[in-house]
Amino acid sequence: MDFNMKKLASDAGIFFTRAVQFTEEKFGQAEKTELDAHFENLLARADSTKNWTEKILRQTEVLLQPNPSARVEEFLYEKLDRKVPSRVTNGELLAQYMADAASELGPTTPYGKTLIKVAEAEKQLGAAERDFIHTASISFLTPLRNFLEGDWKTISKERRLLQNRRLDLDACKARLKKAKAAEAKATTVPDFQETRPRNYILSASASAAEQELRVAQTEFDRQAEVTRLLLEGISSTHVNHLRCLHEFVKSQTTYYAQCYRHMLDLQKQLGSSQGAIFPGTFVGTTEPASPPLSSTSPTTAAATMPVVPSVASLAPPGEASLCLEEVAPPASGTRKARVLYDYEAADSSELALLADELITVYSLPGMDPDWLIGERGNKKGKVPVTYLELLS
Repeated sequence: MDFNMKKLASDAGIFFTRAVQFTEEKFGQAEKTELDAHFENLLARADSTKNWTEKILRQTEVLLQPNPSARVEEFLYEKLDRKVPSRVTNGELLAQYMADAASELGPTTPYGKTLIKVAEAEKQLGAAERDFIHTASISFLTPLRNFLEGDWKTISKERRLLQNRRLDLDACKARLKKAKAAEAKATTVPDFQETRPRNYILSASASAAEQELRVAQTEFDRQAEVTRLLLEGISSTHVNHLRCLHEFVKSQTTYYAQCYRHMLDLQKQLGSSQGAIFPGTFVGTTEPASPPLSSTSPTTAAATMPVVPSVASLAPPGEASLCLEEVAPPASGTRKARVLYDYEAADSSELALLADELITVYSLPGMDPDWLIGERGNKKGKVPVTYLELLS
């Protein structure tokens, strides 16, 4: 009990000394030991790394889980060391609603059949999203979180210890300075009655202050070296986060590629079914380019519809490529379209596109529904439908 009381009193004295030193430094009444420029740069880089890692981590969590209530729930499960329950994605929930609607409204009707097809695609999108969230959490979020909860806590602890060592060092410097000043004053203005004992006490006090200063300087230098090594390890942290960032981009690329493939397959299915329900329409539009074939007889249709060469007849004998320069656009059925993304032509039969430009497009009998003929000035060629927004 006595030992604990002594330690408590010693700790209280050290804390009080540090508090006094810190307060005097803030008011400019005490000198402060400054760290070298390299050390200050290491501290600034470490703080910047910590701050931006926190922001990137939080925003990535928002990206993977936009629902704040769900994020709080997952956070509580992690803190309680319990497994996070499996959660249905929005795509899977939408797929379930569409499937139930098709079952009730009639799975054999055109609307019901389309609902079933879209529901299957949404289910695949939801599964792809689930895999992406799982992969991104393991390969990207976990390393960032480990840095903040592991390495950064160690760095912060050693920095606080270095701050305490610096305060102790500066307090020792202040005591030594006062002792030296008192000894010099006693030498200048001696007291003839108690000169020898007072000078002896002041000299002993100065010697003790010098010894404390040497010990404090050694502890400060040792702690500064430990902290410096930890701060220099931030470079390794950057390399690790760079690798994790590449993994995140890879998983995100895979996810969006899967989504594009699923939606492209769905578009093809809907395009073929739309052609059966609404013949003569562009893929993805609701306005017919020509009268429905079911409303006219073969003779009337042949007389009213424009006669254009088929795709198979566009290629000269012995050549597989299209000669689109000789193909005239149909008298009706041309549309204006805005280009959504840049597109680089794969061969001479395709037309290169630039985002936001306007072109004229039309379809030819026998063409793949995923492609149209595009014209820009004197140039024409095949263009993918997915890169266009049909206007009129």
